[in-house]
Amino acid sequence: MSSRTVVRGGLVITASDEIHADVLIEDGRVAALAATGTRAAEAFTAERVIDATGKYVIPGGVDGHTHMEMPFGGTYAADTFETGTRAAAWGGTTTIVDFAIQSVGHSLREGLDAWHAKAEGNCAIDYGFHMIVSDVNQETLKEMDLLVEEGVTSFKQFMAYPGVFYSDDGQILRAMQRAAGNGGLIMMHAENGIAIDVLVEQALARGETDPRFHGEVRKALLEAEATHRAIRLAQVAGAPLYVVHVSATEAVAELTRARDQGLNVFGETCPQYLFLSTDNLAEPDFEGAKYVCSTPLRPREHQAALWRGLRTNDLQVVSTDHCPFCFSGQKELGRGDFSKIPNGMPGVENRVDLLHQAVVEGHIGRRRWIEIACATPARMFGLYPKKGTIAPGADADIVVYDPHAEQVISAETHHMNVDYSAYEGKRVTGRVETVLSRGEPVVTEREYTGRKGHGVYTPRSTCQYLN
Repeated sequence: MSSRTVVRGGLVITASDEIHADVLIEDGRVAALAATGTRAAEAFTAERVIDATGKYVIPGGVDGHTHMEMPFGGTYAADTFETGTRAAAWGGTTTIVDFAIQSVGHSLREGLDAWHAKAEGNCAIDYGFHMIVSDVNQETLKEMDLLVEEGVTSFKQFMAYPGVFYSDDGQILRAMQRAAGNGGLIMMHAENGIAIDVLVEQALARGETDPRFHGEVRKALLEAEATHRAIRLAQVAGAPLYVVHVSATEAVAELTRARDQGLNVFGETCPQYLFLSTDNLAEPDFEGAKYVCSTPLRPREHQAALWRGLRTNDLQVVSTDHCPFCFSGQKELGRGDFSKIPNGMPGVENRVDLLHQAVVEGHIGRRRWIEIACATPARMFGLYPKKGTIAPGADADIVVYDPHAEQVISAETHHMNVDYSAYEGKRVTGRVETVLSRGEPVVTEREYTGRKGHGVYTPRSTCQYLN
Protein backbone atom coordinates (compact mmCIF):
# COMPACT_ATOMS: atom_id res chain seq x y z
CA MET A 1 0.00 0.00 0.00
CA SER A 2 1.44 3.33 -1.11
CA SER A 3 0.88 6.24 1.27
CA ARG A 4 1.04 9.86 0.17
CA THR A 5 1.08 13.13 2.09
CA VAL A 6 1.21 16.70 0.83
CA VAL A 7 2.50 19.58 2.95
CA ARG A 8 0.96 22.67 1.34
CA GLY A 9 1.65 26.37 1.38
CA GLY A 10 4.65 26.68 3.71
CA LEU A 11 8.00 28.39 3.33
CA VAL A 12 10.40 25.48 2.80
CA ILE A 13 13.75 26.34 4.41
CA THR A 14 16.87 24.24 3.90
CA ALA A 15 20.52 25.10 4.48
CA SER A 16 20.73 26.40 0.92
CA ASP A 17 17.29 27.65 -0.11
CA GLU A 18 14.04 29.28 0.94
CA ILE A 19 11.07 28.70 -1.35
CA HIS A 20 7.28 28.79 -1.01
CA ALA A 21 6.61 25.21 -2.08
CA ASP A 22 4.35 22.24 -1.63
CA VAL A 23 6.07 19.00 -0.63
CA LEU A 24 4.85 15.62 -1.86
CA ILE A 25 5.73 12.66 0.34
CA GLU A 26 5.41 9.10 -0.89
CA ASP A 27 6.19 5.94 1.08
CA GLY A 28 8.17 7.77 3.74
CA ARG A 29 10.35 9.83 1.40
CA VAL A 30 10.18 13.22 -0.24
CA ALA A 31 8.95 12.57 -3.79
CA ALA A 32 8.77 16.09 -5.21
CA LEU A 33 8.61 19.81 -4.47
CA ALA A 34 6.72 22.35 -6.56
CA ALA A 35 6.24 26.08 -6.16
CA THR A 36 2.99 26.77 -4.34
CA GLY A 37 0.13 27.72 -6.67
CA THR A 38 1.70 26.24 -9.80
CA ARG A 39 0.04 23.60 -11.93
CA ALA A 40 2.68 21.09 -10.80
CA ALA A 41 1.85 21.70 -7.13
CA GLU A 42 -1.89 21.54 -7.74
CA ALA A 43 -1.39 18.12 -9.35
CA PHE A 44 -0.08 16.71 -6.04
CA THR A 45 -2.77 14.46 -4.58
CA ALA A 46 -2.65 12.57 -1.31
CA GLU A 47 -4.70 10.94 1.43
CA ARG A 48 -3.23 13.33 3.98
CA VAL A 49 -2.89 17.06 3.39
CA ILE A 50 -1.10 19.27 5.94
CA ASP A 51 -1.78 22.99 5.66
CA ALA A 52 1.43 24.88 6.38
CA THR A 53 0.24 28.31 5.25
CA GLY A 54 2.09 31.02 7.16
CA LYS A 55 4.48 28.45 8.64
CA TYR A 56 7.99 27.21 7.94
CA VAL A 57 8.54 23.71 6.56
CA ILE A 58 11.97 22.60 7.73
CA PRO A 59 13.97 19.35 7.85
CA GLY A 60 13.77 17.44 11.10
CA GLY A 61 16.62 18.31 13.42
CA VAL A 62 19.67 16.05 13.72
CA ASP A 63 21.13 16.06 17.25
CA GLY A 64 24.58 14.52 16.97
CA HIS A 65 25.32 14.43 20.71
CA THR A 66 22.96 12.79 23.22
CA HIS A 67 23.39 10.48 26.19
CA MET A 68 20.23 8.47 26.88
CA GLU A 69 20.38 6.11 29.88
CA MET A 70 24.05 6.95 30.38
CA PRO A 71 25.69 5.71 33.60
CA PHE A 72 27.62 8.48 35.36
CA GLY A 73 28.82 9.06 38.89
CA GLY A 74 26.85 6.21 40.45
CA THR A 75 23.57 7.06 38.72
CA TYR A 76 21.98 7.11 35.25
CA ALA A 77 20.81 9.84 32.88
CA ALA A 78 17.09 10.25 33.59
CA ASP A 79 15.89 9.92 29.99
CA THR A 80 15.51 6.47 28.48
CA PHE A 81 15.61 6.01 24.73
CA GLU A 82 11.79 5.98 24.87
CA THR A 83 11.33 9.21 26.85
CA GLY A 84 14.32 10.99 25.33
CA THR A 85 13.40 10.37 21.69
CA ARG A 86 9.78 11.33 22.37
CA ALA A 87 10.97 14.63 23.87
CA ALA A 88 13.31 15.13 20.90
CA ALA A 89 10.36 14.73 18.53
CA TRP A 90 8.32 17.28 20.49
CA GLY A 91 11.22 19.68 19.94
CA GLY A 92 11.46 19.09 16.18
CA THR A 93 14.42 16.68 16.22
CA THR A 94 13.89 13.53 14.17
CA THR A 95 17.33 11.87 14.40
CA ILE A 96 19.74 11.49 17.31
CA VAL A 97 23.25 10.06 17.35
CA ASP A 98 23.84 8.69 20.85
CA PHE A 99 27.05 7.42 22.45
CA ALA A 100 27.62 3.73 23.09
CA ILE A 101 30.26 3.22 25.78
CA GLN A 102 33.17 0.82 25.89
CA SER A 103 33.98 0.04 29.52
CA VAL A 104 37.63 -0.45 30.45
CA GLY A 105 38.51 -4.13 30.10
CA HIS A 106 35.69 -4.80 27.66
CA SER A 107 35.44 -4.74 23.88
CA LEU A 108 33.87 -2.08 21.69
CA ARG A 109 31.43 -4.73 20.48
CA GLU A 110 30.13 -5.41 23.99
CA GLY A 111 29.48 -1.72 24.52
CA LEU A 112 27.77 -1.30 21.15
CA ASP A 113 25.60 -4.38 21.69
CA ALA A 114 24.51 -3.05 25.10
CA TRP A 115 23.39 0.23 23.55
CA HIS A 116 21.57 -1.51 20.71
CA ALA A 117 19.69 -3.50 23.35
CA LYS A 118 18.67 -0.31 25.19
CA ALA A 119 17.45 1.47 22.07
CA GLU A 120 15.93 -1.21 19.87
CA GLY A 121 12.14 -1.09 19.78
CA ASN A 122 11.99 1.90 22.12
CA CYS A 123 12.68 4.97 19.97
CA ALA A 124 10.11 7.37 18.58
CA ILE A 125 12.57 8.70 15.98
CA ASP A 126 15.56 7.33 14.06
CA TYR A 127 18.92 6.94 15.78
CA GLY A 128 22.56 6.08 15.22
CA PHE A 129 25.56 5.54 17.47
CA HIS A 130 29.01 6.95 18.05
CA MET A 131 31.42 4.78 20.05
CA ILE A 132 33.15 6.01 23.21
CA VAL A 133 36.62 4.43 23.26
CA SER A 134 37.79 4.14 26.87
CA ASP A 135 40.41 1.41 26.52
CA VAL A 136 42.77 1.67 23.54
CA ASN A 137 44.61 -1.58 22.83
CA GLN A 138 45.42 -3.70 19.77
CA GLU A 139 42.02 -5.44 19.86
CA THR A 140 40.16 -2.13 20.20
CA LEU A 141 42.03 -0.69 17.22
CA LYS A 142 41.05 -3.68 15.05
CA GLU A 143 37.45 -3.36 16.16
CA MET A 144 37.39 0.28 15.05
CA ASP A 145 37.83 -0.89 11.45
CA LEU A 146 34.91 -3.32 11.76
CA LEU A 147 32.63 -0.70 13.29
CA VAL A 148 33.32 1.79 10.49
CA GLU A 149 32.35 -0.90 7.98
CA GLU A 150 29.00 -1.42 9.68
CA GLY A 151 28.08 2.25 9.99
CA VAL A 152 29.48 3.36 13.36
CA THR A 153 31.92 5.85 11.86
CA SER A 154 32.87 8.14 14.77
CA PHE A 155 34.78 7.49 17.98
CA LYS A 156 34.85 9.69 21.04
CA GLN A 157 37.81 10.03 23.36
CA PHE A 158 38.26 11.94 26.59
CA MET A 159 41.16 14.04 27.77
CA ALA A 160 39.08 14.47 30.96
CA TYR A 161 37.81 12.12 33.70
CA PRO A 162 40.97 10.21 34.74
CA GLY A 163 40.06 6.75 35.98
CA VAL A 164 36.80 6.66 34.00
CA PHE A 165 36.99 7.57 30.29
CA TYR A 166 40.42 9.22 30.17
CA SER A 167 42.91 8.42 27.39
CA ASP A 168 46.51 9.60 27.49
CA ASP A 169 48.22 11.21 24.50
CA GLY A 170 49.67 7.90 23.32
CA GLN A 171 46.28 6.19 23.33
CA ILE A 172 44.74 9.16 21.57
CA LEU A 173 47.45 9.13 18.91
CA ARG A 174 46.98 5.40 18.25
CA ALA A 175 43.21 5.80 17.84
CA MET A 176 43.69 8.83 15.58
CA GLN A 177 46.16 6.90 13.42
CA ARG A 178 43.59 4.12 13.06
CA ALA A 179 40.88 6.62 12.14
CA ALA A 180 43.19 8.16 9.54
CA GLY A 181 43.32 4.75 7.88
CA ASN A 182 39.68 3.64 8.15
CA GLY A 183 37.86 6.92 7.49
CA GLY A 184 36.54 7.31 11.03
CA LEU A 185 36.10 10.66 12.77
CA ILE A 186 37.66 11.18 16.21
CA MET A 187 35.45 13.25 18.53
CA MET A 188 37.26 14.79 21.48
CA HIS A 189 36.23 15.94 24.92
CA ALA A 190 39.04 18.48 25.20
CA GLU A 191 39.80 19.39 28.82
CA ASN A 192 43.03 18.71 30.69
CA GLY A 193 41.56 16.26 33.20
CA ILE A 194 44.84 15.59 35.03
CA ALA A 195 45.31 19.27 35.85
CA ILE A 196 41.61 19.76 36.64
CA ASP A 197 41.72 16.96 39.23
CA VAL A 198 44.53 18.81 41.04
CA LEU A 199 42.44 22.00 41.10
CA VAL A 200 39.36 20.10 42.32
CA GLU A 201 41.34 18.57 45.18
CA GLN A 202 42.75 21.98 46.16
CA ALA A 203 39.35 23.70 46.01
CA LEU A 204 37.70 21.07 48.21
CA ALA A 205 40.61 21.32 50.69
CA ARG A 206 39.86 25.06 50.96
CA GLY A 207 36.20 24.30 51.71
CA GLU A 208 35.04 25.51 48.29
CA THR A 209 32.23 22.98 47.79
CA ASP A 210 29.38 24.88 46.08
CA PRO A 211 28.36 24.20 42.45
CA ARG A 212 29.94 27.45 41.22
CA PHE A 213 33.40 26.04 41.96
CA HIS A 214 32.79 23.37 39.31
CA GLY A 215 33.13 26.17 36.76
CA GLU A 216 36.09 27.79 38.48
CA VAL A 217 38.31 24.69 38.56
CA ARG A 218 37.55 23.59 34.97
CA LYS A 219 39.39 26.58 33.57
CA ALA A 220 38.93 27.91 30.04
CA LEU A 221 42.70 27.78 29.58
CA LEU A 222 42.66 24.02 30.28
CA GLU A 223 39.98 23.60 27.61
CA ALA A 224 42.10 25.64 25.19
CA GLU A 225 45.27 23.70 26.05
CA ALA A 226 43.57 20.36 25.47
CA THR A 227 41.97 21.60 22.24
CA HIS A 228 45.40 22.71 20.97
CA ARG A 229 46.94 19.36 21.94
CA ALA A 230 44.15 17.37 20.28
CA ILE A 231 44.56 19.38 17.08
CA ARG A 232 48.32 18.77 16.98
CA LEU A 233 47.94 15.04 17.72
CA ALA A 234 45.37 14.79 14.91
CA GLN A 235 47.77 16.66 12.62
CA VAL A 236 50.57 14.19 13.46
CA ALA A 237 48.22 11.26 12.81
CA GLY A 238 46.78 12.75 9.62
CA ALA A 239 43.30 12.31 11.08
CA PRO A 240 40.20 14.50 11.14
CA LEU A 241 39.08 15.89 14.51
CA TYR A 242 35.69 17.00 15.85
CA VAL A 243 35.83 18.83 19.19
CA VAL A 244 32.63 18.46 21.19
CA HIS A 245 30.88 21.05 23.41
CA VAL A 246 33.24 23.97 22.80
CA SER A 247 32.51 26.60 25.47
CA ALA A 248 35.40 29.08 25.67
CA THR A 249 36.77 31.97 23.60
CA GLU A 250 40.30 30.55 23.78
CA ALA A 251 39.21 27.12 22.50
CA VAL A 252 37.38 28.72 19.56
CA ALA A 253 40.62 30.57 18.73
CA GLU A 254 42.51 27.24 18.58
CA LEU A 255 39.93 25.77 16.19
CA THR A 256 39.93 28.89 14.04
CA ARG A 257 43.72 28.82 13.73
CA ALA A 258 43.68 25.14 12.75
CA ARG A 259 40.98 25.67 10.14
CA ASP A 260 42.89 28.63 8.74
CA GLN A 261 45.77 26.18 8.24
CA GLY A 262 43.44 23.98 6.17
CA LEU A 263 43.19 21.15 8.71
CA ASN A 264 40.16 18.85 8.90
CA VAL A 265 39.18 20.20 12.33
CA PHE A 266 35.58 20.83 13.33
CA GLY A 267 33.85 22.27 16.37
CA GLU A 268 30.49 21.87 18.07
CA THR A 269 28.89 24.06 20.69
CA CYS A 270 25.64 23.65 22.62
CA PRO A 271 22.69 25.89 23.54
CA GLN A 272 23.73 26.02 27.21
CA TYR A 273 26.94 27.83 26.29
CA LEU A 274 25.09 30.23 24.00
CA PHE A 275 22.30 31.13 26.43
CA LEU A 276 23.50 30.37 29.98
CA SER A 277 26.57 31.36 32.00
CA THR A 278 28.41 31.09 35.32
CA ASP A 279 25.63 33.28 36.73
CA ASN A 280 23.47 30.15 36.64
CA LEU A 281 26.15 28.01 38.33
CA ALA A 282 26.24 30.60 41.14
CA GLU A 283 22.47 30.43 41.86
CA PRO A 284 21.90 30.11 45.62
CA ASP A 285 20.60 27.17 47.69
CA PHE A 286 22.44 24.59 45.56
CA GLU A 287 20.25 25.54 42.54
CA GLY A 288 23.50 26.00 40.60
CA ALA A 289 23.85 22.20 40.56
CA LYS A 290 21.21 22.11 37.82
CA TYR A 291 23.76 23.72 35.49
CA VAL A 292 26.76 21.48 36.21
CA CYS A 293 28.03 20.02 32.95
CA SER A 294 31.47 19.60 31.37
CA THR A 295 32.84 21.60 29.71
CA PRO A 296 31.30 24.02 32.23
CA LEU A 297 29.26 27.14 31.65
CA ARG A 298 31.51 30.15 31.16
CA PRO A 299 31.23 33.84 32.03
CA ARG A 300 28.78 35.58 29.72
CA GLU A 301 31.51 37.34 27.71
CA HIS A 302 32.47 34.02 26.07
CA GLN A 303 29.11 33.89 24.26
CA ALA A 304 30.11 36.48 21.65
CA ALA A 305 33.01 34.30 20.44
CA LEU A 306 30.69 31.28 20.13
CA TRP A 307 28.12 33.21 18.09
CA ARG A 308 30.88 34.64 15.92
CA GLY A 309 32.29 31.12 15.41
CA LEU A 310 28.87 29.92 14.27
CA ARG A 311 28.56 32.81 11.83
CA THR A 312 32.08 32.34 10.39
CA ASN A 313 31.75 28.52 10.27
CA ASP A 314 34.68 28.01 12.63
CA LEU A 315 32.01 26.22 14.69
CA GLN A 316 29.81 24.10 12.45
CA VAL A 317 27.27 22.32 14.64
CA VAL A 318 25.00 22.96 17.60
CA SER A 319 24.18 19.73 19.47
CA THR A 320 22.73 19.42 22.96
CA ASP A 321 24.96 17.00 24.87
CA HIS A 322 21.61 16.01 26.38
CA CYS A 323 22.43 14.13 29.58
CA PRO A 324 19.71 14.88 32.14
CA PHE A 325 19.88 14.22 35.87
CA CYS A 326 17.02 15.14 38.16
CA PHE A 327 17.74 17.84 40.73
CA SER A 328 16.02 15.77 43.38
CA GLY A 329 18.00 12.65 44.27
CA GLN A 330 20.59 12.90 41.47
CA LYS A 331 22.15 16.38 41.33
CA GLU A 332 21.77 16.37 45.12
CA LEU A 333 24.43 13.65 45.35
CA GLY A 334 26.90 16.53 45.24
CA ARG A 335 25.63 18.58 48.19
CA GLY A 336 28.73 19.52 50.12
CA ASP A 337 31.06 18.39 47.30
CA PHE A 338 30.60 19.84 43.81
CA SER A 339 32.81 17.08 42.33
CA LYS A 340 30.06 14.53 43.12
CA ILE A 341 27.34 16.38 41.17
CA PRO A 342 26.48 14.26 38.08
CA ASN A 343 27.71 16.19 35.02
CA GLY A 344 25.00 16.85 32.47
CA MET A 345 22.01 18.93 31.48
CA PRO A 346 18.69 18.38 29.70
CA GLY A 347 18.16 20.05 26.34
CA VAL A 348 17.17 17.70 23.49
CA GLU A 349 13.68 19.24 23.37
CA ASN A 350 14.80 22.89 23.39
CA ARG A 351 17.55 23.12 20.75
CA VAL A 352 15.50 23.92 17.63
CA ASP A 353 13.43 26.56 19.46
CA LEU A 354 16.43 28.21 21.10
CA LEU A 355 18.24 28.43 17.77
CA HIS A 356 15.15 29.94 16.19
CA GLN A 357 15.22 32.50 18.99
CA ALA A 358 18.78 33.24 17.86
CA VAL A 359 17.35 33.98 14.40
CA VAL A 360 14.75 36.30 15.97
CA GLU A 361 17.52 38.08 17.90
CA GLY A 362 19.73 38.44 14.83
CA HIS A 363 22.62 36.16 15.84
CA ILE A 364 22.17 33.92 12.77
CA GLY A 365 19.99 33.79 9.66
CA ARG A 366 17.23 31.29 8.89
CA ARG A 367 19.28 29.12 6.54
CA ARG A 368 22.15 29.04 9.03
CA TRP A 369 19.64 27.87 11.67
CA ILE A 370 18.85 24.87 9.49
CA GLU A 371 22.50 24.38 8.60
CA ILE A 372 23.77 24.07 12.18
CA ALA A 373 20.76 22.11 13.49
CA CYS A 374 20.00 19.78 10.57
CA ALA A 375 22.18 19.74 7.47
CA THR A 376 25.71 20.01 8.86
CA PRO A 377 25.26 17.40 11.62
CA ALA A 378 23.79 15.08 8.97
CA ARG A 379 26.83 15.63 6.71
CA MET A 380 29.31 15.53 9.59
CA PHE A 381 28.08 12.11 10.67
CA GLY A 382 27.39 10.51 7.28
CA LEU A 383 23.59 10.81 7.19
CA TYR A 384 23.13 13.33 4.36
CA PRO A 385 21.05 13.59 2.14
CA LYS A 386 18.89 10.91 3.74
CA LYS A 387 18.63 13.25 6.75
CA GLY A 388 19.07 16.99 7.16
CA THR A 389 17.33 18.35 4.07
CA ILE A 390 14.05 18.43 2.14
CA ALA A 391 14.81 17.13 -1.34
CA PRO A 392 13.54 14.31 -3.58
CA GLY A 393 14.78 11.00 -2.20
CA ALA A 394 15.42 12.28 1.33
CA ASP A 395 13.61 10.70 4.25
CA ALA A 396 10.42 12.65 4.91
CA ASP A 397 11.62 13.92 8.29
CA ILE A 398 9.76 17.21 8.17
CA VAL A 399 8.72 19.82 10.75
CA VAL A 400 5.95 22.35 10.30
CA TYR A 401 7.18 25.26 12.42
CA ASP A 402 5.15 28.27 13.53
CA PRO A 403 7.63 31.18 13.60
CA HIS A 404 5.16 33.53 15.30
CA ALA A 405 3.89 31.39 18.20
CA GLU A 406 5.24 32.46 21.56
CA GLN A 407 6.00 30.05 24.37
CA VAL A 408 7.57 29.98 27.80
CA ILE A 409 10.02 27.11 28.35
CA SER A 410 9.23 25.27 31.58
CA ALA A 411 9.56 21.92 33.32
CA GLU A 412 5.75 22.09 33.72
CA THR A 413 5.27 21.63 29.99
CA HIS A 414 8.38 19.87 28.68
CA HIS A 415 8.46 16.16 27.87
CA MET A 416 11.99 15.28 29.00
CA ASN A 417 12.05 12.93 31.99
CA VAL A 418 13.73 15.42 34.31
CA ASP A 419 12.35 17.56 37.14
CA TYR A 420 13.70 20.94 36.05
CA SER A 421 14.32 23.01 32.93
CA ALA A 422 17.66 24.70 32.36
CA TYR A 423 15.72 27.48 30.63
CA GLU A 424 12.84 27.81 33.12
CA GLY A 425 10.74 30.88 32.37
CA LYS A 426 12.57 31.82 29.17
CA ARG A 427 10.23 33.34 26.57
CA VAL A 428 10.92 32.34 22.99
CA THR A 429 9.23 33.03 19.67
CA GLY A 430 8.64 30.01 17.46
CA ARG A 431 7.21 26.57 18.14
CA VAL A 432 7.02 23.15 16.57
CA GLU A 433 3.52 22.35 15.36
CA THR A 434 3.70 19.09 13.40
CA VAL A 435 6.52 16.57 13.03
CA LEU A 436 6.83 13.78 10.47
CA SER A 437 9.40 11.00 10.80
CA ARG A 438 9.80 9.11 7.52
CA GLY A 439 6.36 10.47 6.55
CA GLU A 440 4.64 9.27 9.74
CA PRO A 441 3.11 11.94 12.01
CA VAL A 442 4.88 11.88 15.38
CA VAL A 443 3.49 15.21 16.56
CA THR A 444 0.26 16.42 14.95
CA GLU A 445 -0.78 20.02 15.68
CA ARG A 446 0.78 19.87 19.15
CA GLU A 447 -0.56 16.38 19.94
CA TYR A 448 1.78 13.40 20.29
CA THR A 449 0.81 10.80 17.68
CA GLY A 450 4.06 8.80 17.57
CA ARG A 451 4.92 5.46 19.08
CA LYS A 452 7.90 3.72 20.54
CA GLY A 453 9.52 1.41 18.05
CA HIS A 454 8.82 3.62 15.03
CA GLY A 455 12.39 4.91 15.16
CA VAL A 456 14.95 2.63 13.52
CA TYR A 457 18.70 2.27 13.78
CA THR A 458 20.42 4.15 10.97
CA PRO A 459 23.94 3.10 9.91
CA ARG A 460 26.09 6.03 8.81
CA SER A 461 28.68 6.63 6.12
CA THR A 462 31.89 8.46 6.96
CA CYS A 463 32.15 12.21 7.50
CA GLN A 464 31.19 14.06 4.33
CA TYR A 465 33.46 17.08 4.94
CA LEU A 466 36.91 15.51 4.65
CA ASN A 467 39.16 17.02 2.01
